[in-house]
Amino acid sequence: MPKVRNLDHWAIAFREQVRQLGHGWTVRESPKSGRVMLKVRGATEEAVTLAFPWAASAAADAQARVRNIYVLVQENGYTLKQAAMVAEGKAPKLTEQQDWHGAVERFKQQKLRHGTVIKLATWEAKYAPVLSDAVVMLTSSKPPTTPADLIDRCIRGWDPGSRTRQERARNLAQFLRHCVNREQFPVIWQPTTDLKDAIGRKPADARRQKSDPISDQQIINLIASFPDDDAGRRWADVIRLMAELGLRPVELMHLSVRTDPKSKESYWWCSYEKRAGGGVTRPRRLYSLPLQNDDGTLQEWNLLQRWQARLIELPSLGSGNGVADSIATYLNRRVGWRSLRAQIEAEGKRLSCYSFRHSYSLRCHQTKEIPVGDIALAMGHSIEVHCRSYPWSSEAGAVAAFERANRLMAPQSVNS
Repeated sequence: MPKVRNLDHWAIAFREQVRQLGHGWTVRESPKSGRVMLKVRGATEEAVTLAFPWAASAAADAQARVRNIYVLVQENGYTLKQAAMVAEGKAPKLTEQQDWHGAVERFKQQKLRHGTVIKLATWEAKYAPVLSDAVVMLTSSKPPTTPADLIDRCIRGWDPGSRTRQERARNLAQFLRHCVNREQFPVIWQPTTDLKDAIGRKPADARRQKSDPISDQQIINLIASFPDDDAGRRWADVIRLMAELGLRPVELMHLSVRTDPKSKESYWWCSYEKRAGGGVTRPRRLYSLPLQNDDGTLQEWNLLQRWQARLIELPSLGSGNGVADSIATYLNRRVGWRSLRAQIEAEGKRLSCYSFRHSYSLRCHQTKEIPVGDIALAMGHSIEVHCRSYPWSSEAGAVAAFERANRLMAPQSVNS
């Protein structure tokens, strides 16, 4: 049995540096092999022997390896042995051993048919894009070798803390857990449960990027700038529907027309329902509010009649990262949109595909005939959320209330 050389100066320094990494971390000489043994004491004790002799000449390299193992354990959720294997470069040969394409298809069936079932539209919008990107990387000539590296590569194109970055990271992590737990992939592909570092956070001084409403005439002019072809006409109807009905982009996928059984009146219906921080968005009746030209005339698009006659054909909205992303992609290619955006930004405001919905809200309040509660109901949220989202809703109500009060008090005033 080799002599345990733990009292040499280099050994004392080595052990102290490892202890400083974290509670319970220590190194010693393996009594069997004479190599560096790394131990971690916690709820249970783990140990692994590294490919470095217990000698002063190898101490620096061994210390660097231990530091890498520590990072893999802390940030990637590996066990000690998994981290040691990855740090030594013993990750599996991806393209030879793992069927990533097949795993994606089986994961899809799992999500659509078992557990907390999701809709096909949700799969196409939220899961398929990031998993497609991941498989391309995993089957490339230089694939990522750890879950953290894969996730980082698949989300770095989006701003830290953004909703899309969060969704891509979490959905990709779900897939990797499926691969390990159900596909029997190597456990080194088990991602960490804490994705906060990967997702990141917005800078403390970052402003919340809310968009602003635009005028009816600006919307009308924008639509007129679209190409006069099949695609241009389809996208024009997308903007018309959002502007005249106050829709969220995603609600275009849940739009229909119903008939009142008593009055036989046809009306718009939105079946969209989603749980959110502000409550539950429930299916609701929609109310059309036509846009007004600068000369005071109403813009007649006959949307409901054209929808019933099947004369409205919307473009594909379920691809990419969702409906809003699809609309933004088309608009960003249009000269008229880019020109309008420059004009709005010059005023210190922000333009997005939600600006059409915000414009509907402002148009409702400008009529001074529709109560705030009714506007909130039509737009699918509570009065509290409505007033928080649209400051002009509470401001308009206050102005109107004081105007009424002044009119009532006017006959009682006495000239001094």
